Amino acid sequence: MINLLKYLFLGFVQGMTETIPVSSSGHLMIFKNLLNLNIDFDTLAILTNFGSLVAIIILFRKDIVELIEGFIKYLSTKNKKYKSKYNYCWLIVIGCIPAGIMGLVISKLDVFDAIDNNVKIVGVSLLVTALLLFLIRNFKGQKTDDKLTVKDALVVGCFQILGLFPGISRSGSTIVGGMFSQLKRDTAFKYSFMLYIPMSVAAMALELSDLKIKSGLMVNYILAVIIAGVVTFLVTKWFRKIVNEGKLIYFSIYCAIVGLLVIIFM
Repeated sequence: MINLLKYLFLGFVQGMTETIPVSSSGHLMIFKNLLNLNIDFDTLAILTNFGSLVAIIILFRKDIVELIEGFIKYLSTKNKKYKSKYNYCWLIVIGCIPAGIMGLVISKLDVFDAIDNNVKIVGVSLLVTALLLFLIRNFKGQKTDDKLTVKDALVVGCFQILGLFPGISRSGSTIVGGMFSQLKRDTAFKYSFMLYIPMSVAAMALELSDLKIKSGLMVNYILAVIIAGVVTFLVTKWFRKIVNEGKLIYFSIYCAIVGLLVIIFM
C-alpha cells in the first residue's frame, strides 16, 4: 500500500505541474531527492507524461479536429475559408522544428547526462523561469490565431528550446515566447499546447528505449497514469483562466521561492 501511494503521489505531482510553468520534470527530481524514493523515475515519467498528453488531446479535441478538417478540406478544395486552418497547421510544424532539432542533438550527444540528477540545476532553472514570467507579467498582445506568422512560430519554437533544459518549464517558455511576439494571451496559450502535442509524442518516442515496465507494478502504473491525466485536465483548464487574466506573476513568485529553497537547502 505504501508503494502504491508513492506512485499515486508522483502521478498527482506530474498532473499538477506538467502544463503550468513550474516544470514537471524539475518537481519530480526535487521529490526524488527530497523523499529518497526507490522508484524507476524514468519509466514513471514516460507513462505519466502519456497520461498528461491524453488529457491535453481531450481538452483541445475540438481545435484539433477543426485544424485537421480545415487542412484536408483546403488541400482538396482550395477554398479560402479553410486557408487559415491550413496555415496554422504548418505553423505548428514550423514551431516544432527548432526544439525538435535541438532535442535530437541533445539526445544523440547525451548533453544533459552530467547534470541530469543535479537538483541544484533545477533550482537555477526555476529562477530562470521566474525571471521570464516576471518580464512578461504585463504583456497583452493583439495577434489572434489568423495573424500568427512564420516569424512568430520560429520565435516561439526557439523559446521552446529552453524547455529542453532540466527544470525549465516548456509551457512557460513557449507562452513567454508567444507574448514576446505580441500574441494575445489566449492565442499564446493555445499555440503553446498545439506545439506540446507533437513535441510530447516525439519525446516519448525517443524515450521508449528507457521504458522498463515491471509486471508486478502494473496496477501502480495504471493508477498513476489515470491520476496524472485527470489532474492535468483540471489544472490546464484552470491555468488557461490564469493566463487570460494576466496573473502569471503568481507562478513567477512560486518559481523564485522554490528555486531559492532548492539552491540553499538541497
